[in-house]
Amino acid sequence: MPLIKFSKAEKANIVSKIQLYFREELDQEIGGFDAEFLLDFFADELGAYFYNRGLYDAQAILEGRLENIAEAIYELEKPTEFVK
Repeated sequence: MPLIKFSKAEKANIVSKIQLYFREELDQEIGGFDAEFLLDFFADELGAYFYNRGLYDAQAILEGRLENIAEAIYELEKPTEFVK
């Protein structure tokens, strides 16, 4: 799995969401450095789970679409005396 990399803007946005969560849900203040450290920890330790789930979901969607395409092609077939 490739490393999960965020742009500076994305990382800043995520860090602010972590800080907001700590403030509103846990009644604790967390500094930007600590929030960024926590983000890096989650990305390193849990990122693969989310990444894989995204791949599984994409694969399921693709399989469904391919099945629809196969059905559409079958509907276009013309009858012949040959059976496949």
